[in-house]
Amino acid sequence: MRRRHGNRQRLGSRNTHGAPKTLDPVSAMEEETREDHDAKLASSKEAKDFLSSIESRELDRCLFADSLITVSDTGRELGEFTITMQNAVYNNEQCYLLHANSHGSIDDIPCGTSIMAYISKTLETLEQNHHEYVQLQDHSLDRKSHMVRHGDQLVVNKIITEGEEVKSQSFTFPVSSLEGFVSEASNLLILRILAQRKIFPENMVFLSLDTETQICFSTYKVLGERKQLLGTEFMDVFGIQRTVESVTDISATWHCYFLSDGHLASRVQVGSPVTMKLLHKPADKVTVEKVEKPVFEKKPLVWEEDMQMFSRFLDRKEELRSSHASYVQEHPELKALLADFLQFLLLRKPDDVLSFAVEYFAPFGSQRAPGTSTPPVL
Repeated sequence: MRRRHGNRQRLGSRNTHGAPKTLDPVSAMEEETREDHDAKLASSKEAKDFLSSIESRELDRCLFADSLITVSDTGRELGEFTITMQNAVYNNEQCYLLHANSHGSIDDIPCGTSIMAYISKTLETLEQNHHEYVQLQDHSLDRKSHMVRHGDQLVVNKIITEGEEVKSQSFTFPVSSLEGFVSEASNLLILRILAQRKIFPENMVFLSLDTETQICFSTYKVLGERKQLLGTEFMDVFGIQRTVESVTDISATWHCYFLSDGHLASRVQVGSPVTMKLLHKPADKVTVEKVEKPVFEKKPLVWEEDMQMFSRFLDRKEELRSSHASYVQEHPELKALLADFLQFLLLRKPDDVLSFAVEYFAPFGSQRAPGTSTPPVL
């Protein structure tokens, strides 16, 4: 594939303590060569035109949930994969909240991935939390990354825990060099839009980050249509191939097939022994009428022979309950965040839940300054 030229600039990386790395002459030369190479990367015109062509009504048609099961090549059920997308607000900006979660076990080894992100109306990633884990009997691997936009910079903080060893890194990229950038979260939204359109240019080349947090190419290609059994009915599904061309590792390719409305029907990483499949056709969307809040008549109860005080107590209780419910409804990320934490908690079953919670949530704090890798103390 012909690579286009751009003006990407890597501002640097930091070690566990947040101090700049000291490079020996050979490493400095390799770093300079890599930066020179990365400076030539840029998304294609077709990719940029596609992003600018997306309309609000197309995005609104993507506000639904997907739920698939993960099966082995022998048909054994291994876990599940879910994606939800809904309207949200981020720093007073109307946007979308996307939550993807995959968990299960392969060869009786628990593993999983969780992504929660805020995506703007123009498909820019405002903030993203990405968590991957593999739980072996005597050895575990845990990767957490937090991506957030601070002004004109995109900051990525990573914490990798392998056994007892913990490694922290921080990377900063100028937003001006990331035109046409696609995160793992925005990729899931782009796939839904492409599936609904079915027709898109061949040279769809975006920018992305590989597993080593280096800028690389991310491409999309049409796989065409085929039949897939959903329940008792064969249905037409449309295929899209996505490839992330890693700078230092082998490329990763996924084949995804969708129903005409954008629902994911199957997903597989090329070379992987597992496949994610939709078992039954999703139910048609129905309009749910707004249910009026029930009004409960207060019963005349005597509380220390002061009816007025008890009445005020009930009023205040109802006011707080309504306020709490409204807050939860306005922040749907709460359910996704707590669900991921509870799942990981039950997997590890720590004796000290409080310390475990501090360790789990600390790396994802968005209040630390750009370029710092040390998480805040809760």
